Amino acid sequence: MPPRSSEPTAAEASAWADVLVRRRLLHAAVLTPTGQWLVQAQPDGPVRVLLGPADIVALAATIQHRTRSARSESL
Repeated sequence: MPPRSSEPTAAEASAWADVLVRRRLLHAAVLTPTGQWLVQAQPDGPVRVLLGPADIVALAATIQHRTRSARSESL
């Protein structure tokens, strides 16, 4: 996959956060007024603070990679 030519936008990060929560890959992802994101993997898990859109997109990529790796191992 080629490297990105630009930084992720707030709209892109919001779309990824929505997908991750809707598909139950994250319990919660909330954008704060400061532009940081509060994310929680499980209802009883710790809340992580992500600094901005690039961190949400990176988290989505990590989760996607982990999901694909697990799926290919089970084949």
